[in-house]
Amino acid sequence: MSMRSRALGEMSAETVRVARAAFPKGSLAIRVRDELGVLFTDADFADLFPVRGKPAWSPGRLVVVLVLQFVEGLTDRQAAEAVRARIDFKYALGLELDDPGFDFSVLSEFRDRLVQADAGRRVLDGVLAAAREKGLLKTTGRARTDSTHVVSAARELCWLEMVVETLRAALNALARDVPGWLAEVAEPDWFRHYATRAEDSRFPKARAKRDEVGLRVGADGMRLLEAVFSAGSPEQARELEAVEILRQVWVQHFHLVEGEVRRRDPKDRPPGAIRLVTPHDAEARGSVKRDTCWDGYKVHLTETCEPDAPNLVTNVATTCATVADSVMAEVIHAGLAGRDCLPAEHWVDAGYPNAAQVVAARTQYDVDLHGPIGADTTTQRGSRHGQDAFTIDWDRQQVTCPTGVTSTQWHHRRSQHGLPVIRVRFNPADCRVCPSLRDCVSSPKAERRELTLRHRAEHDTVRNARRQQQTNDWKHRYKIRAGVEGTISQGVQRCGLRRSRYRGLDKTALQHQLTGAAMNLARIDAHLTETPRATTRISHFAQLRPAG
Repeated sequence: MSMRSRALGEMSAETVRVARAAFPKGSLAIRVRDELGVLFTDADFADLFPVRGKPAWSPGRLVVVLVLQFVEGLTDRQAAEAVRARIDFKYALGLELDDPGFDFSVLSEFRDRLVQADAGRRVLDGVLAAAREKGLLKTTGRARTDSTHVVSAARELCWLEMVVETLRAALNALARDVPGWLAEVAEPDWFRHYATRAEDSRFPKARAKRDEVGLRVGADGMRLLEAVFSAGSPEQARELEAVEILRQVWVQHFHLVEGEVRRRDPKDRPPGAIRLVTPHDAEARGSVKRDTCWDGYKVHLTETCEPDAPNLVTNVATTCATVADSVMAEVIHAGLAGRDCLPAEHWVDAGYPNAAQVVAARTQYDVDLHGPIGADTTTQRGSRHGQDAFTIDWDRQQVTCPTGVTSTQWHHRRSQHGLPVIRVRFNPADCRVCPSLRDCVSSPKAERRELTLRHRAEHDTVRNARRQQQTNDWKHRYKIRAGVEGTISQGVQRCGLRRSRYRGLDKTALQHQLTGAAMNLARIDAHLTETPRATTRISHFAQLRPAG
């Protein structure tokens, strides 16, 4: 396929006439076209196509179709049918009434092109640029962010199903690419055990029998890997993705003990950040947040929150499920800076802010990052020997305790998480004679007090933040963050945000960029029609609760 860049131009008078007659009050697609105009041009995606070959359907229009598809929750077939049959779609795309549209498979092929070029960000950028031009996007005030879990498109598997499916997938890939070689090395029992899906098998109910099946699968997989990586095997077999996944899964779950295959102890398995959970989506990871367990990814949504403008999604970040919120603030601010959407105040929940992130937001992006800072967890917190009771002289690199004793050691070190910290120690001779020693130190055998301090900017930031969080003014201002829960709810109910449509991190990230763009169109339409924002739903019974 090739792309012949062409201007989309004005739509025909007949399309306008029929659309106005069919939708006298308008529709979302019609109002968005009238208000925002042509959102995307073919030139915006010229790098996705070669210059020679059969001309492709207009990529500028295809992007609009993808966004409208997510607005209405359509499948590819339904979206392609809407382009052929619905007048409001033809109006939004600027098509003639007799335009035949395209085959539904074009959408899948075009998404692949967007993923390969990492062009999903351009979709959200295009909607935001059009909204900014019309004065609908205000980014200099406040913004808020929250994350939610995203379940992988691949079905969740128990351990026995996972190892069987991993081995079966590798056998199928080898049978497709090197059938002659596999026919020579395959054991006769393999055709009986791995010819069908694991979900079609009936595994034993008894724990001991299931363990025997697991060890048999482990031994079969080990024999296959030995054959694949032997000297006489075809090189093509070793390069298959399914074989590499098999190797990783077997390393993570099996090992050899005196020449026999054994299952690894849970403590001997790798951390969740690198542990595969299914052979059908190698980038999905298992994670837990409070009572929620899932295999897949995580998405972070950032939106504006000004009362006189629609709340528009300004950044979407998709990560593996094991990536902590605490490392995402700088990533989100970099994304907002690239779109010129940095706010003055950024409101987040307790998972995002820490001292380093708050300082970095202020110094690098001139953004005030607001969110609950974790409480002091030291043993002496709240007592007269807590860390806040010590006086720090940063210039002289000394700390004075509540009884007036001065520290003798000040060292720059790294914490167990690799973060820069300052270790402060007092002289044992001074602490040993102190009557408050046992109240000041946590260990019954310790003979001196030791402090671990953040660097000055971070230390002052944490202290000031904890002080502000106790005030009624800060608590009242923090209520603005709760509105982002409604954004996640809209993404889940309207666009299926919590379940990936596709396999792999890149395709899931594209889905979320399209989701953000679709939510923005829906919110712009609600703003144009003066639809009031939804309020928090309260059940009839909850409304009867007595005040106070």
